[in-house]
Parts: sequence; C-alpha cells; structure tokens
Amino acid sequence: MTLLLTGYEPFGDHEENPSEMVARELDGEEIAGHEIVGHVLPVEFDRATDEMRDRIEKHDPSAIVATGLAAGRAGITVERVGINVNDCGSTPDNADAEPRNERICPDKQAGYFATLPVVSVVESLLERGIPAHVSNTAGTHLCNNVLYSTRAYLEAEGNDAPMGFVHLPCTPGMAAKQARDGDGTSGASVKPSLSLAMQVEGIRRTFDVTLADE
Repeated sequence: MTLLLTGYEPFGDHEENPSEMVARELDGEEIAGHEIVGHVLPVEFDRATDEMRDRIEKHDPSAIVATGLAAGRAGITVERVGINVNDCGSTPDNADAEPRNERICPDKQAGYFATLPVVSVVESLLERGIPAHVSNTAGTHLCNNVLYSTRAYLEAEGNDAPMGFVHLPCTPGMAAKQARDGDGTSGASVKPSLSLAMQVEGIRRTFDVTLADE
C-alpha cells in the first residue's frame, strides 16, 4: 500500500523549492502501514500531468498529496478547489511555455474540489502548532494545473483515492536569501517562512488525517 507525494523542482527566481525537499525527505517513510512514494515533478505544463498519471498508474496509491511553493504565504495552505484554467501570469514554466487563459480540459467542468479532508487537515495542523489555513485559490499556474487535472483523471478512471494540493511557504533560508538579494539591510521586506522540519511534519500530518478519515 502506497501514498503518493509530489513536489515541484525549482522555478522562476527560486533556486530551491521546499516542496521538492519535503517530497525527498518523506520518500520511503511509512505511515499507518502505507509507504510514501515521493516524486518531484517538472515545472512544465506539457510534462507534469503525464508524469503524475504515470505515477498513479504505477503505484495505485491509497491517497495523493501534491505540493508546491507559494512564496508569499505565511503558513501551510490546503487548497479547496482547482479551476479549469492555465495562465502563467508573469512566470513562464521551465520550458518557457507561457499559456494565457487556456482551458486545461476544454470538455470538462469549471472546477474540481479536492477530496482530501481539507478542513480536518488544517485543524490538525493548527492543533500541532503548525501555521495553516484553508485556501480557496491554487492560482492558475502548475500547482492549480496538477490539482485540477489529477482530480479530472481520477474521476474519469473511477478512482476514489483522496487527492488534494498543499502549498508550502519559503524556508527561512530562502526568505533570508531573497531579502539579501533585495538589499534587505535597507529596509526591504522579508517574506514569511516556515522551517523545513515543520513543513515535513505538516505533510506527514496531512497523510495521517487523510487515512484516518477513510
């Protein structure tokens, strides 16, 4: 029995991505008799969805948690819904693709709700002293893409494995580097951050609560 955990590689101006680090850290760990399979997805619209589907077909996971970086957020945010839009905004993907106002699946519905126990996960994290909240927007970049497209795929396959997306903030080291690069000694703002250990524990608890909810 397996649990699938995905993160993303670094992208844009970020030399690190905590979601990649968390996926690698938890890879092979066991939770409630299930082994976590950690996988790092490419930040490429043309590849990420296919890789996610390949991992689902290969491992047939009991639950799926996808993660990504939300550099301006102050804590762990559990996404409620993915919408049927690809729009890169000001950040092309790592293959320089720049979709604008494109539908992910032209023949499918406007949105898919995550099937993780979103509110219960956030409550559990807060009880453990981990900053967290429910988010109602996963954006329109690859984080939203993997939430929407994976839920659409699971539904089409009749697969009821719980699936959702969790955004992770910067690590303190990332926040310090960005402040340094932006001349932080002259009054520039410092991005919110959360230790990698706390982020790892947050994702561990996300799986715990999801399995207990089944």
